Amino acid sequence: MFELRFSIFSIQNKIAIMKKILTGLIVMLTLTFGYSQKRTITPDSTVVTTHQTTINGKSIPYKATTGTQPVWDDKDQVVAGLFYTYYERTDIKDNTNRPLVISFNGGPGSASVWMHIAYTGPRILKIDDEGYPIQPYGIKDNPFSILDVADIVFVNPVNTGYSRMIGEETDKKMFFGVNQDIKYLAEWVNTFVTRNNRWTSPKYLIGESYGTTRVSGLALELQNNQWMYLNGVILVSPTDLGIKREGAVEAGNRLPYFAAAAWYHKKLSPELQNMPLEKMLEEVEDYAINDLIPAIAKGGFLANDKRNEVAEKMAYYSGISKEAILQNNLDVGTNFFWKELLRKEGYTIGRLDSRYKGIDKMAAGMRPDFNSELTSWLHSFTPAINYYFKNDLNYITDAKYNMFGPVHPWDRSGDNTGENLRQAMAQNPYLHVLTQSGYFDGATTYFNAKYNMWQLDPSGVMKDRLSFKGYESGHMMYLRRVDLEKANNDIRSFIKSTLPGDNVPAKY
Repeated sequence: MFELRFSIFSIQNKIAIMKKILTGLIVMLTLTFGYSQKRTITPDSTVVTTHQTTINGKSIPYKATTGTQPVWDDKDQVVAGLFYTYYERTDIKDNTNRPLVISFNGGPGSASVWMHIAYTGPRILKIDDEGYPIQPYGIKDNPFSILDVADIVFVNPVNTGYSRMIGEETDKKMFFGVNQDIKYLAEWVNTFVTRNNRWTSPKYLIGESYGTTRVSGLALELQNNQWMYLNGVILVSPTDLGIKREGAVEAGNRLPYFAAAAWYHKKLSPELQNMPLEKMLEEVEDYAINDLIPAIAKGGFLANDKRNEVAEKMAYYSGISKEAILQNNLDVGTNFFWKELLRKEGYTIGRLDSRYKGIDKMAAGMRPDFNSELTSWLHSFTPAINYYFKNDLNYITDAKYNMFGPVHPWDRSGDNTGENLRQAMAQNPYLHVLTQSGYFDGATTYFNAKYNMWQLDPSGVMKDRLSFKGYESGHMMYLRRVDLEKANNDIRSFIKSTLPGDNVPAKY
């Protein structure tokens, strides 16, 4: 009996030991494989916080809704969750007629971080008055935000910010292309407007850089397939919008930007250098349109004396040598200009903002080693946005905030977004367009932005609904404090001037 009891005890003891070993193994496997799982974002979530700020001297209470909203495919399956931040002024009793601004950045593949925490939002990153990084990094109130006149939602397309596709089987091709991007974002905007009860609000789209391609296409897509009509589209540093400008036009259109950058770096003759920038640029624009483009159009058949005359004039306006211009057959590319203008001083200049200087490994070469302005911006924006979501908006996640996300290959075929915008304007008498450009932007130059505006409506019938504002800064003109105030006020005025008032019919 003793032996039997001992034997049973031994078996029970062994079983207990085995259970402990198995439990330990399960814990180890859970830790090993659990933490190796992909970081994911819930496709439908919200976090709400309340805040107070001062805009143009007036106290403004507001709430911020941060979270994700689904994207569905044509089978009503969730295929992505788009991350957004929605700011609403809370002392407005009835938002029926309160404007809503829907904001997109560009890339493609760029998060909405840039305009969100540096331009129109209620909080902006800490930088100096010219836009350069300073430490300690952080966030401060934006005294010029447009939140006093409009609610704002900042949208991150798929794979930007915290936005992600859902499921391994999701087809990337439904997101990554000019027209694919426009189609699914229009559906998303419809859902957002419905969920937040904003159908009666006057609506505005604002896009920066590639975001201007996006919002130009969205204007027509929302109108024709979501039956949503806009009051305004704001194009910040616009792309070409599918408007052609090859050959002589493309080459000649660069000269006004060259002149602006050379003026900033004091590389022009005293008579030009002492002129106000905009006055000087009027002269250069006139030359580019009326003399330079016709000369370049003649190519190798341009008479030698005229070729020399044009090269001298280009050197006069651009700050680079006549010899370099002749070596490029009067067709001076922007890459070469960024490398050449300050080559003797040992610097390059920035692509998106030519006020910024860079240092290359060698003075020789045809293009800079890196984009000096972008490295500076990432220096200040990245810590600020990551701090802001966690500490101010209480949005906590292990997912990485993609400043630039994987969206390639991007299908650029079928870009008719300029024509899309024209059609939307023609069909909607309420719709107005404001273009904002920095004179020192060498990627999407201010003169090409003007050219867009001139070509957008060939008839000229709608030109009173198209307007342009220029700033003494670059691609993100709002990084310079003087232009942060001016550019926000320009948007504020645009919104106020494009509200038609009660009972004003949309008709010609």
